[in-house]
Amino acid sequence: MTVTTTKLSRAAGLAAVVAGLLFIAVQINHPPLDAALVSTTEWALRQSAKVLMAVLALAGVTGMYLHQVRRIGVFGLVAYLVFGAGYLALLGVELIGLCVLPSVAVSAPGYVDDVLAVATGGTAGGDIGPFAALSAVSGATYIGGGVLFGLALLRAGVLARWASALLAVGALATAAIPFLPQINQRLFAVPVAVALIGLGFSLWRGRQSAAAGPSLPTPGTARLDPADV
Repeated sequence: MTVTTTKLSRAAGLAAVVAGLLFIAVQINHPPLDAALVSTTEWALRQSAKVLMAVLALAGVTGMYLHQVRRIGVFGLVAYLVFGAGYLALLGVELIGLCVLPSVAVSAPGYVDDVLAVATGGTAGGDIGPFAALSAVSGATYIGGGVLFGLALLRAGVLARWASALLAVGALATAAIPFLPQINQRLFAVPVAVALIGLGFSLWRGRQSAAAGPSLPTPGTARLDPADV
């Protein structure tokens, strides 16, 4: 099989679509987070899906950036780096939830509860080490990177503009979670997930906008201006 940039772009688009679908799926009927849940099979399945989602989203976002690297400029590069760092940090958080928390859920349930509280925007009652910093970096880069990358995609105008705008708006809306405790915070994942699906489909389809520049006339279709004659 020959590897081409077109095939890589389509693969990245498909990765973004699957990431968006997983992002929605893991939110459905999600039970309350506590140390008891961490020891269950359901937790292992959900965390595995979240890890896969973060990996696929990073691949998809990278494909989106490379697909329009000449149009997205320095602003787009900065936006991609911040958003990519957000998914890398998120991957670290989810791996800790998958590989570390179950092993200490019985011996240190208070620590697990504190980690889960911080991961969902709350505060810890005890010392949880550097996880608090990792969680803060994950949240800041996810929100800030999502806003910046959405705006960069919107400016470039290569992929679906509605999805680009939704990514920026959805990421920004996530920052309101601590101020709206009465609203299920898992609903805030839906706009970003839908944006990933839309952008991924647009990349997979290879859509180009009219703003990408006029096409050059082919020899068979070229016309002389009568004034030149």
